Amino acid sequence: MFEDIVFSMMPDDEIDFMPTFTVSEEDEPITKEDFPETLPLVALRNTVLFPGVIIPITVGRDKSIKAINKAYKGKRFIGVLSQKDLNIEHPEEDDLFQIGTLAKIVKILKLPDGTLTAILQGKKRIQLTELVRTEPMLEGKISVLQDTGLEDDSLELKASLQSIMDRAEKIIKLSPHIPSEANMMFKNISNEAFKINFIASNLRVDVLEKQAILKEDNVYEKAQTVLKHMEAELQLLKIKDKIENKVRGDIEKQQKEYFLNQQLKTIQDELGQNPQANELENFVKRAKEKNWGEAVQKVFEKEINKIKRVNPQAAEYSVLMNWVEMMLDLPWGKFTEDNFDLNNVKSVLDSDHFGLEKVKERILEHLAVLKLKGDMKAPILCLVGPPGVGKTSLGRSIAKALNREYIRMSLGGLSDESEIRGHRKTYIGAMPGRIIKSLKKAGSSNPVFILDEIDKVGKDFRGDPSSALLEVLDPEQNTTFFDNYLDLEYDLSKVLFIATSNSLNTIQPALLDRMEIIQVSGYSMEEKVEIARRHLLPESLKEHGLTEGQVVCSDNILMKIAQDYTKESGVRSLKRQIDGVMRHYAKKVAMEQEYNKEVPAEYLKEILGPKRFSNDIYTEIQVPGVAVGLAWTSVGGDILFIETSLSKGKGGLTLTGNLGDVMKESATTAYSFIKAHSDLVGLKPEDFEEKNIHIHVPEGAIPKDGPSAGITMLTAIASAFTEKPIKSHLAMTGEITLRGKVLPVGGIKEKMLAAKRAGMKEIILCKENEKNVNEIEPAYIQDLTFHYVDRMEDVLKIALGINEF
Repeated sequence: MFEDIVFSMMPDDEIDFMPTFTVSEEDEPITKEDFPETLPLVALRNTVLFPGVIIPITVGRDKSIKAINKAYKGKRFIGVLSQKDLNIEHPEEDDLFQIGTLAKIVKILKLPDGTLTAILQGKKRIQLTELVRTEPMLEGKISVLQDTGLEDDSLELKASLQSIMDRAEKIIKLSPHIPSEANMMFKNISNEAFKINFIASNLRVDVLEKQAILKEDNVYEKAQTVLKHMEAELQLLKIKDKIENKVRGDIEKQQKEYFLNQQLKTIQDELGQNPQANELENFVKRAKEKNWGEAVQKVFEKEINKIKRVNPQAAEYSVLMNWVEMMLDLPWGKFTEDNFDLNNVKSVLDSDHFGLEKVKERILEHLAVLKLKGDMKAPILCLVGPPGVGKTSLGRSIAKALNREYIRMSLGGLSDESEIRGHRKTYIGAMPGRIIKSLKKAGSSNPVFILDEIDKVGKDFRGDPSSALLEVLDPEQNTTFFDNYLDLEYDLSKVLFIATSNSLNTIQPALLDRMEIIQVSGYSMEEKVEIARRHLLPESLKEHGLTEGQVVCSDNILMKIAQDYTKESGVRSLKRQIDGVMRHYAKKVAMEQEYNKEVPAEYLKEILGPKRFSNDIYTEIQVPGVAVGLAWTSVGGDILFIETSLSKGKGGLTLTGNLGDVMKESATTAYSFIKAHSDLVGLKPEDFEEKNIHIHVPEGAIPKDGPSAGITMLTAIASAFTEKPIKSHLAMTGEITLRGKVLPVGGIKEKMLAAKRAGMKEIILCKENEKNVNEIEPAYIQDLTFHYVDRMEDVLKIALGINEF
């Protein structure tokens, strides 16, 4: 708004923003006799002429030139109307707005190119009543319109005018193109109607909006419309000014910083104190102390020389500096000295972890060879076992025993290959992989590196991290591990990698082949009590601000907590329950209440609630058709009921209980074996054709699968058909074939411990599993009797007492 208060020589229909120049605001009285009945008309394209306002227009169209000349020869009055569509070259009556302005031609200037410039002064608002002719010029009859609302002298009008003047003053102040004298000019205008017309003429709005203002008869309504447009223009200028000030401030700040940096650089150059040069010199000095190979040294020197040629203000400079710093921070050829006192290592491992003898033995063997040979590639161990048995914490103990740095890297949910190999350093925000970053943090090239939850590595469009781990975990390849960020090879052969996993099923076979698998079995009740007494209880006392004298938990109490409130292979739940007891006593101590320091057995119900698990359901008297099997789960061993019932039918077999395909096949195999060898259990073939059999495994919400329930299903089917109950307190596990052969299964230790917890007394399993039972501590299975079998006939003899074979 108001940015074009200058003369502009433009065609009458091509004025982009209406230039105005105010002159006398006198509202001279004009009567009908002052202008002829038929008045020449000129059409404007891009603007609207308001009464009291003078505008210069350059007239180019032939009709408009003739109209101007005719009017100038007479009383100089001419009708000015705006076109609806600026693209129409020869407008008709329907192409013109009916409301326009009666103007007086102040002066005409003829130009050499045949066009002329006319200075018009608006006088009165008019309405075209009839377009008399369009050739050779536009002529029409008009009527003069009068403004209303001026005679009232209302406060609303005065307030609106004052608001218009206030906003005009602010707009002039914010706009750099409007001279400050314009403000004084506005204040000198005393005629309210002209004041509104003058401002409306200079609004930065389109012709349609200006025409709506011109058409309005009431001065107050006209003032309100103008005020609305001024407010929008003022807000736009404020935002524009705010943006310009911010940009100006940022540019000034950058220029100031650049100027100061240049001055500082010049001063430092004069004093010989260039910080970039000093930093690079420091890098070179540190590089001389690094124990890296010649190839690495060449690459490093090449990058240093490149940095010297790069402007410190360039983005590439920081990328190169970060790479150099990472190279210097890595522990190239730096190793911690191993602890070769094997007895001390053994005592540290024993003090930190109870049990886990296989793992401890393997670590001691590695150290022994390392001590004798002096150099050896580190083994890649993979500890596989249920949650909570101490796989991860064992890594920390191994690092402590070996006197090495400890690193733990969680792989659970990892799905981006660059997390292992890193990004190319050319990318913005590039960084090395987590392997290299962890070595930098450890400050040693031979730490104990725990790859936690390796069975839970993901895979998506960003790559396959498990494939990237193939190079890391291969002793023949990890001497030259390639990180994309370093763009160099790094030796990982001295790193002792220990992976942990709950299952081997989801690990890539090629990756599994590179690791030495060590099974970490679940704990027996006796082991859990020992662990609780040695580690969990003292740790919980310390965490809750208690001392050993304030709370005393006997082994019987710990056993009761483990049996009645936990059902797991590890000890995490046991730790939580012990914490619950400690919190209860911490509250007693803090409130200075009297309490019994020795935790009584009957008090556990009040602290931990009623018993969550019971063995009673496992040892109740069985009915025919119900057998107890042993299963391995992700949390350890468990017992499994196989229920069988018969009904009249045509020999159909129904399986329920959320069984997997392998388990269904075991049931079908067992049923086929019984039908084929019906004489073994004293049945006739037609007995199977007259009855339907339904096999169900309780806890149907839990998926179940695997072949180890084969002999249990066969025994349950035989029991149902012979109506003989299976021997009490007997559990079994083993796979069967159609020939009746019993095959070995896995997870023996967990299954035996589960049978012991459930109160079982006799176990049937494959003869080949005897070696697995012998690996279990005898104290943990001393009350169990084992029956090792090769054939299904032996199972039926023991379980059902059938001897007619």
